Amino acid sequence: MHCQHFGVCGGCSLPGIPYATQLAMKQARLETLLGVAVSPLVPSPREDRFRHKVTFVFGSDESGRRIVMGHYAAGGRTMVPVEECPVHSDRGNQLAFTLRDQLTRARVSPDVLRHVMGFGEVPEKALTGPMQKMLDSGFIQAVKMCVDELGFKADPKIRATQEIAVATAPIDSPLGVIEPGQVAARKFHWEALVDGEPVVRVTVNWLMGEESLDPPWTFGPEGQRYEMEVRGNPDITIVVKGFQSLVGGEGPEYGIVGTAAHCVNSVPAVCAAEPGILTMLDLPLISGKAAPHLR
Repeated sequence: MHCQHFGVCGGCSLPGIPYATQLAMKQARLETLLGVAVSPLVPSPREDRFRHKVTFVFGSDESGRRIVMGHYAAGGRTMVPVEECPVHSDRGNQLAFTLRDQLTRARVSPDVLRHVMGFGEVPEKALTGPMQKMLDSGFIQAVKMCVDELGFKADPKIRATQEIAVATAPIDSPLGVIEPGQVAARKFHWEALVDGEPVVRVTVNWLMGEESLDPPWTFGPEGQRYEMEVRGNPDITIVVKGFQSLVGGEGPEYGIVGTAAHCVNSVPAVCAAEPGILTMLDLPLISGKAAPHLR
């Protein structure tokens, strides 16, 4: 399979390897992971144009005004614009590139940071934007799950609130310079209440740096982290670090890798469960797994 973007694009890594060799590599990998012999893999009748689930990354060109579509570069997070993808089916490519062209003609900005997350907007626009509602769907469920398990007689409605901080000086960011008076940090809160008092609270903090903010929010001396505080007998605080990638670092975001690992490690428990709707509280403890060479 020939691809003009191979070697730069990170969408796939095998086009330069003969298909028979690819199958042999995959079979050997399976046998290593499973520790048993595996029957020869059944080859696909097609060596290209076989993927019907089409996935691209959207971004903007150097001017920030024109939408481009492609894949992340091999080993990094820089986007490589593409004009073909021989892995995707012809129909999938047609739909994806038609969407790109329509977005370009409509002058739709790809800048999710600004137009969805609200960074670089005026406070009023950010506070009335879509981000709060988008986050509500997941975090409200998490709060309610804690309420149910702990046995609080909480109000049925979860209180959702948000705060913003604006730049007091120009701040360089992935979306460009955030000017003074524009939104440069956001906080979202979800609270379960008993007689008006919060009993379960989840907060998300998003900061474009820790300087030139009003209010002067920071992550504190411990830096970016997940922090869990329980007030009871005894009071405890748990701090988890490692899910936030280094600024400017290469490769996948650590938090995304951690989220994916949890989903993958949940597969056996989900498959073994009886049909129906279950929460994490209904499944056994989900843990990571030892590396193959340590089992």
